[in-house]
Amino acid sequence: MAPEETAEAESVLQSFERRFLAARTLRYFPWQSLEEKLRDSSGPELLLNILQKPSGDSVTLSESTAIVSHGTTGLVTWDAALYLAEWAIENPAAFAHRTVLELGSGAGLTGLAICKTCCPSTYVFSDCHSCVLEQLRGNILLNGLSLEPDTTDPERHPGHNAHDTESPRVTVAQLDWDVVTAPELAAFRPDVIIAADVLYCPETVISLVRVLQRLSACLKDQQAPEAYIAFTVRSPETCWLFTNELGQVGIPWEAVPHHNQKLFPYEEHSDMAILKLML
Repeated sequence: MAPEETAEAESVLQSFERRFLAARTLRYFPWQSLEEKLRDSSGPELLLNILQKPSGDSVTLSESTAIVSHGTTGLVTWDAALYLAEWAIENPAAFAHRTVLELGSGAGLTGLAICKTCCPSTYVFSDCHSCVLEQLRGNILLNGLSLEPDTTDPERHPGHNAHDTESPRVTVAQLDWDVVTAPELAAFRPDVIIAADVLYCPETVISLVRVLQRLSACLKDQQAPEAYIAFTVRSPETCWLFTNELGQVGIPWEAVPHHNQKLFPYEEHSDMAILKLML
C-alpha cells in the first residue's frame, strides 16, 4: 500500500483497538473503508493486524445500559475505574502476591483487570447493593475465575492461607460501609485497599473515610496496608472534603503521578486523580 494508505489503515486500526475492543459502543464502524483497503491490498497484512491486536488477556463485562438502574450507579463502569485499571496494569508490583480488598467494586472491571494482569494472591470484591453483587458475581464467572463463598466471618474467611493455583483466590463480600464491624474488616487482612469513583457525594465521602479509619485501627497488628483511591474530579468541594476528612482522622495521603497507559476510551479531558493513603 502507498504511504498515505498505510497511515489511514493504521488510524482505522487504532480506532478499532481503542473503541471496539474496549467494549464501548461505536457511533459507526468503517466496514466499507476496511473492505476497500482489503480489496486493494496486495497482501493480508492489514487483516492480520486487525485480528492479532491488541495482544494479551481480555476482560468481559455485563453492564446496565442506564447510568442509574435499580436505585444504584454501580451497574455501569465509570471513568475512574478505567483509569485505576490502567495504573494497576502499569504497576503490577503493587498487587503481586498480595491480598487486595476493593471497596465499591461495581461492575468489577478494575478488579478483573488486576486479577488477570497483576497476580494478586487473593482478591476481595465488595459492594452493598444486591443487584450490583449479583452482576458482579456473574462478571467474575464470565471471566473464568473461580468464586469462593461470600463471607466476612473471621472463622471462614481464607485470609493468607496457601493458594496453589496460578489464579487468585476470589471472593465477593456484601459490605455496607456504615454498618460493617471492625472484626468483619479485620478478617479480610488486606495488604492493599482500592476504590474507584466512590466520591460522588458528601455522604459517601464521610462513610468511606470512616471505614478506612476502622480498617487502619483494626489492622495495627500487621504491616500497614496501602490504599489507592481513584476518582474523577467533578467538584473541588468534594475533593477538599475528602482530603480534609482524611486529615481529621489522621490518615496521611499523597497524589499518585499520572500514568502513561491509555488503554480505555474514557473522556479525554476528564480530570482524574489517584491518592495513595498511608493507613
